[in-house]
Amino acid sequence: MNKFLIPIIAVVLISVSFTPPSGVEGKMFPAMQCEDYNGKKVNLPDDTKGKYTLLGMAFSKDAETNLKTWINPMYNKFIVKKAAKDADVFDVQYDYDINLFFVPMFTGLNQLTSKQSKEKIRSLTDKELYQYLLFYEGDKTYKEELDFQKKDIPYFFVLDKTGKIKYATYGSFDEKKMEKITDAIEEN
Repeated sequence: MNKFLIPIIAVVLISVSFTPPSGVEGKMFPAMQCEDYNGKKVNLPDDTKGKYTLLGMAFSKDAETNLKTWINPMYNKFIVKKAAKDADVFDVQYDYDINLFFVPMFTGLNQLTSKQSKEKIRSLTDKELYQYLLFYEGDKTYKEELDFQKKDIPYFFVLDKTGKIKYATYGSFDEKKMEKITDAIEEN
């Protein structure tokens, strides 16, 4: 009997530990003041209301590495407009009108290195993507409000037009997560 019980317990524990932070779905995204590359203040979610918003957030270098696995797929899916001449017969064209932001978070002692980190990110980032980068610097971690369980993975939030969290997930890019994000955006 124990031979069967151990694998079942292992599967349950693994699935629970990788459950998206769905406890935040349906709640308003907390007020967060960020800054773009030009020093312009962007208040989330207030400055994004009226459009669906997709946020990717990272709290550490490891999380930033995983966040980067999402940048091209998200940019290509939600921002790049495919020319009709480049479309395949079976392509379904869907033009998304959303806000998309990737947000490195500098909290606690990380604030001391934020200027150098921002410059490094700028030097490694394609200029086309600058407008999709926001930086948060402050003492508030948002751990409770956004159900951040680990600092070494990125978190993603789809906000509806009012700033309410419609869908949340985390971790490295995979097609199933991207499909759920897309579904949440297309349901508007």
